[in-house]
Amino acid sequence: MHINEIAKLMVSNGKGILAADESTGTMTKRLAGVRVESNEKNRLAFRHALFTSNNINKYISGVILFDETIRQYKDGETVGEILNNQNILPGIKVDKGAKKLVGSDESITEGLDGLRERLKEYFDLGAKFAKWRGVYNIGTQFPSRNCIVANAHALARYAALVQEANMAPIVEPEVLMDGNHNIQKCYDVTSKVLEETVNQLRIAGINFSGMVLKPNMILNGNDSGLKNDKEQVAELTLKCIQNNLPTEMPGVAFLSGGQSEFEATENLNQINKQNKSSFAFTYSFGRALQQSALKTWAKNLSDIEAVQKVFDERSKMNSLAAKGEWSADLENAA
Repeated sequence: MHINEIAKLMVSNGKGILAADESTGTMTKRLAGVRVESNEKNRLAFRHALFTSNNINKYISGVILFDETIRQYKDGETVGEILNNQNILPGIKVDKGAKKLVGSDESITEGLDGLRERLKEYFDLGAKFAKWRGVYNIGTQFPSRNCIVANAHALARYAALVQEANMAPIVEPEVLMDGNHNIQKCYDVTSKVLEETVNQLRIAGINFSGMVLKPNMILNGNDSGLKNDKEQVAELTLKCIQNNLPTEMPGVAFLSGGQSEFEATENLNQINKQNKSSFAFTYSFGRALQQSALKTWAKNLSDIEAVQKVFDERSKMNSLAAKGEWSADLENAA
């Protein structure tokens, strides 16, 4: 399968991407939050419940996996085979996390060393796409030009290696919601981040039709005390994306970035209602797709059917939002 075809499938027909690539440390915190022991068996059991739900292939085009998960087996099948059998693309998170940027309180994502060899191994394990996340804080001095350029350069080098390995890269420059900034500040910073990211991708010779962007929505800082207005969120998010992204890119899969399940869905729906472009705007959510399912699972680890029902319903709501067809009435009726 060509990378252009993979990228198009990832964002087509109202389907989105499940981000199930939480590191062992992050997954341990999530499980601790619902009082479930974090071990390899339990981490696989929860994820396997989601991956085998009745309607997952109606709403989910691909799943981003963590290194542990792509190597696991269930009932004699690899996780990659389980997904492939349902026409869902297996993907893999390949960065090694955000580390301190030298001489700054900001972050740089590491993991380029040995990436070419790791990508070959992941490809052989069935991965069709990969993901790398750069992180940017908003503050009085942040993000610095150095942080923006360094992370954009790393994203571009990663993306070039992924395309060389015949996989489609998800490029994730995330401007965090943390902070007391307003929505205009988020717009200004995200615009600078996207502009430099695209600049570095061009320098690296990236095939834009064979990649997917995973940006943040434009929102008020979560410590600002300001309420997000969905029409304003949609207007500024669309403006930011359309001013900065190459038209050959097949689409954008937004991260939820700490929004509640309801907010992430509502804002995605409004973006699609106001969208007049050819871009596909869909979702690549982690917590905003999984949190209700995780809480349900924690009540009874053996009641897989209940977990899958909750997950399918959440996925359906986001699929509707990716087509601009969601409403609060549908949500409440579910």
